[in-house]
Amino acid sequence: MCARSCNGVELARAGHDSYVLTIRAYGPADYEAVVSLADRLATGRPAWRDHDRWLAAVRGWVSGSVQTAGEPGHALFVASDGDRVAGFASVSSRAHFSGDVDAYIGELVVAEWAEGRGVGRALVQTAEEWASSNGHARLTLETGAANHRALRLYAEAGYEAEDVRLTKQLRPPA
Repeated sequence: MCARSCNGVELARAGHDSYVLTIRAYGPADYEAVVSLADRLATGRPAWRDHDRWLAAVRGWVSGSVQTAGEPGHALFVASDGDRVAGFASVSSRAHFSGDVDAYIGELVVAEWAEGRGVGRALVQTAEEWASSNGHARLTLETGAANHRALRLYAEAGYEAEDVRLTKQLRPPA
């Protein structure tokens, strides 16, 4: 069940898995929890990409999203279950190479303990609402080809492949 409120999206699940999930704008008190989830963005990392460099990159993305949160054209949403941060999503305006300006999900992360509970769907829906309210006709994103859980989530939400990046390893990684 979804309900809108001035504080964001609230989800409730019946049964033994009962909880209330709130989606709200990022605040400084969320910093540690959000940054601690950055490493989850290594899910689906190809084996030929250096793990440490990958982590440095994703941590930099998250840090950048935290720094620009709330600036014009940027938003960072946090999903929480009570006092626990269950995930986050950054969304911003970004120019496509064609010249169109689309909304773009930079990072979407769900804590391992919260997987399968609707957190990702709620964050995607919130990003879509932000995109629409900011005048965007499209919302784009990128994820790793081996991140099967994310690919399934996005397909179920109606996202379609637009570009495909192919890689051939020519020699063993250094």
